[in-house]
Amino acid sequence: MNQKKPSIILGFDPGRDKCGVAIMALNHTLYYHQVVESSQAIFTLNNLLPKFSVNLVVMGNQTTSKQWKKRLENELSVTISIVMIDERNSTLEARDRYWQMYPPQGLIRIIPQGMRTPPRPIDDIVAILLIERYCNSIK
Repeated sequence: MNQKKPSIILGFDPGRDKCGVAIMALNHTLYYHQVVESSQAIFTLNNLLPKFSVNLVVMGNQTTSKQWKKRLENELSVTISIVMIDERNSTLEARDRYWQMYPPQGLIRIIPQGMRTPPRPIDDIVAILLIERYCNSIK
């Protein structure tokens, strides 16, 4: 029997204080993205997984990832495959993506992009990039 490719993927960028969460289809349709406090991450994922019929979790493989993978395996309300994705340079890439998604307004436009700092945490955009990296790896 052929194993079906996941159609809805949850990206998870775990961290000590905050986590990035994103939900995207294989066709790159973005359904959801948010930065949540680490203390609320499991609760948030347990709400999102059934709501969007997620059938795969991809998560970054760096800071605190081993502990977070264990927590997800033990505390999620559904059994789901978890794939670890290389997240090197994802924060820099996410800064650039932030400005693509939210073009600067006013005087910020004249500041070179490399010198701009996004006005909010971008862990959710890292989660989007992790999903994209996974999708590129299975092509």
